[in-house]
Amino acid sequence: MTNTVIADMTMSLDGFIADPQDGCEELFGWFSNGPVAVPAPGSPGFAFQTSEASARHLRTGIENVGALVCGRRLFDYTNGWDGSHPMGVPVVVVSHRPAAPGSPFTFTGSVESAIAAAKELAGPSRWVGVASASIARQCLELGLLDEIRVSLAPVLLGKGIPWFADVASAPVRLSDPEIVAGTGVTHLYYTVLR
Repeated sequence: MTNTVIADMTMSLDGFIADPQDGCEELFGWFSNGPVAVPAPGSPGFAFQTSEASARHLRTGIENVGALVCGRRLFDYTNGWDGSHPMGVPVVVVSHRPAAPGSPFTFTGSVESAIAAAKELAGPSRWVGVASASIARQCLELGLLDEIRVSLAPVLLGKGIPWFADVASAPVRLSDPEIVAGTGVTHLYYTVLR
């Protein structure tokens, strides 16, 4: 079995994953609006509080993701998650700047090498998650992305950081969605058609 490469992001109804200042408060209310606790494996003592449907969505990701790929911008914005990503899995960072000595993360200079490294770290049957808009777009253009999972928040931001802007290989065809209706969010799962 080969790894499935999945881009999974929360997005506003008008297509933005953050406001112009990288804020995402308007999008992430679903992570704390329900009665079901979902522990974050990389952050002991912390749990998301979601609806039952969103808890199933999160648990599926936690159980199946074996490694993540992100860009340097996200890595720097999160301050490298203080050394441990909340998912508790290895992270591969696409960057031309090297890692600080002793960093627990893998750094590589290209999207292709990042996906290859993440697949190796994940093992043969676990998913590779793409946690960055620019890297997801590049994976899509390179034919490396298998699925797109959108957690659609019921808000219009008006402007901000788009998820799939200027895709060179457009149009990209996707399957009909699998739909999971949460509270304050709708999770949509699409297969990238080739």
